[in-house]
Amino acid sequence: MSHRIRLEQCIGCGLCADECPRWAVVENNGVYEILQRKCNDCGRCAEVCPVNAVIVNKNRTSETPSK
Repeated sequence: MSHRIRLEQCIGCGLCADECPRWAVVENNGVYEILQRKCNDCGRCAEVCPVNAVIVNKNRTSETPSK
């Protein structure tokens, strides 16, 4: 699974970025996005979002290349 932010819902408050222990949430033009390579799916960003803009994508594929 991976978390992502619905950009159309993000109000740019920054609570998600402040809560992220891995600095995976970054500001981009007034809204926030989650860097998937840094995200460990802890869910802390989703817990603090006041507008429920953080969602979980259950169709995440493995980032480990197959051999």
